[in-house]
Amino acid sequence: MEIASNLVSTVVNEKTKEISWRDIMLYATAINDCNPFYFNDEREGGIVTHPLFPVSLTLPIVENLTDNITENSHKKFPFELLMTVVHYSEHLKIHRLIKTNDILRVNGNIEAVISHRAGTHVISKFTGTDQQDNLVFTEYLGGMLRGVECIGGDRGKEKIPKIPQLEKPSRILWNEEIKVNPLQAHIYDGCVGPTLPFHTSKEIAHQLGLPDILLQGVCTLAIAVSEIIQRELDGDPTQVSEIACKFTSMVIPGSNIEIQIIGKRRSNNQQEVFFEVYNEKKKKAIRNGYLKTSD
Repeated sequence: MEIASNLVSTVVNEKTKEISWRDIMLYATAINDCNPFYFNDEREGGIVTHPLFPVSLTLPIVENLTDNITENSHKKFPFELLMTVVHYSEHLKIHRLIKTNDILRVNGNIEAVISHRAGTHVISKFTGTDQQDNLVFTEYLGGMLRGVECIGGDRGKEKIPKIPQLEKPSRILWNEEIKVNPLQAHIYDGCVGPTLPFHTSKEIAHQLGLPDILLQGVCTLAIAVSEIIQRELDGDPTQVSEIACKFTSMVIPGSNIEIQIIGKRRSNNQQEVFFEVYNEKKKKAIRNGYLKTSD
């Protein structure tokens, strides 16, 4: 199978979503995070979403991209290519956390198509704006089309922000091992919305050659981010302004993951945290993990 790089600049149909208190609480429930910022609706200012909540609005668009782009582009992005997609990269810039009764307009386009040894890396750029046209989030969501050849050469690569890296490898500053609930993938699917079926169906997972159902990569990331918020930010998610990573190995529900903080930098009032997440086989499920706080 192949995909043409002239898909770059293809516009995704606009989506509108009013955020309810249930949406906020269900997302936190999906990742086992009982932080009162997400549940205590008596707190001053009300509840806010987990920093990674915007991905719950955009990932379903990517997973159903053929139905979410203009009719003229259907021949360029065949439905069968969607069966090859896995969430490979995430880079989310948070301008403010989403609140109850926010009405968000989500707009997007295919920003880059890049050849990769595993296939083709297709990166979509999304923005979320509120009722006052204020920018709430900007996201670069990358899907890897496994085994799909990129035709026409790389396009848009220069427009994709790079994930900040440590200048030198650091020692492990702290680590935390977490047992993943055997039902975690189903809980995430039920609370956040339907995800790709290999996350919940053993039959489909085995048909695809997978060893078992897989935990959603963004769920693994959210669990790690929640742990960092508790230990580095005194439980305050409103400090988070940027999150990025690459998803590189599988996590099976019921197994253990280990979060490792491998470096920190501070500049003025901003803090950068560098992290990795290992699966039970000691492979990096998340590499190049990055979290930045606001001024």
